[in-house]
Amino acid sequence: MAHRTLGRAAARGAQTLRSLRRATVLPAELADGHGPSTSYRNLVQCSVLGKPREAWRLGTATSPTKGYSVVGAEQQHKAPTQPLPDPEVMNLVEAALGPLDTKPLAPPSRPVVIVISGPSGVGKDAVLNRLKEQREDLYFVVTATSRPKRAGEVEGRDYFFVSKDKFEGWIADNMLLEYAVVYGEYKGIPRQQVDAALAAGTDVVLRIDVQGAATVKRLIPDCISIFVTADSEDVLVKRLVARKTEPLDKLLVRVKTARAENDHIKNFDYVVVNRDGELDACVAEVSGIIEAEKARVVRRHSSHHGGHNNHHQAQGQNQMAP
Repeated sequence: MAHRTLGRAAARGAQTLRSLRRATVLPAELADGHGPSTSYRNLVQCSVLGKPREAWRLGTATSPTKGYSVVGAEQQHKAPTQPLPDPEVMNLVEAALGPLDTKPLAPPSRPVVIVISGPSGVGKDAVLNRLKEQREDLYFVVTATSRPKRAGEVEGRDYFFVSKDKFEGWIADNMLLEYAVVYGEYKGIPRQQVDAALAAGTDVVLRIDVQGAATVKRLIPDCISIFVTADSEDVLVKRLVARKTEPLDKLLVRVKTARAENDHIKNFDYVVVNRDGELDACVAEVSGIIEAEKARVVRRHSSHHGGHNNHHQAQGQNQMAP
């Protein structure tokens, strides 16, 4: 009797919470003759829901009850049969909160200067060439040098090869962002390339020696400096020997200089190891560093970049080698 009373009240959905709680069941009336179960005690703790499509299930038994939820029972939620169209919802949101802004929530990304440096023999050119293949969004500045062209090098791709007299003319005309004398030859960064790329909103990559990197760091304090090195000194020297580009006396100078340059790792933001046979991993690490730096909030909120426009190029007074 009590079960039928409870069922009718639930099915009609017209009984109040008080009516349901009055429908009691005595222990003797239960099918197994035992006292009220935990399921039953959960059943009588009913609360009215706001959603008419809610249904409840207790154990394996189901009920057509609408508008009620049983505390302790497993609820089966069903989506409304006719949800509001998206434009209508948007109109309601704007009516309540005002017009919605369509501007990007994240601060805009600003162009950055990336400095790639490291000792001779670590594979900087290999890293940059592979990076060029993968990152067309980056502008790779071509360094000017007074040294002779090596076999396989291309004018305007690897370097701008100029005479010492012409290079010194560029120095006098303030056409270089920085320059230095490296192994007895001039090397420098043409200012116009950097200025034009930054003005166009393009990230700039500079491949320069450790001395030049220190200069750029002074001129552009927020540049990203990455030091590329080899697994070990032994591996580095083997790479230099394999190039077969210099006699022994000049090779010794390069090895000695490489030792000194490796001591400058602490002055860089990042260090990446170009291990034998793992060029792609090295390039991926460099690319990841660039993306992570560009996503930094402090960099996106920075009000300046390309600060070198307010400076003169540093003079190449300190030579890395005679």
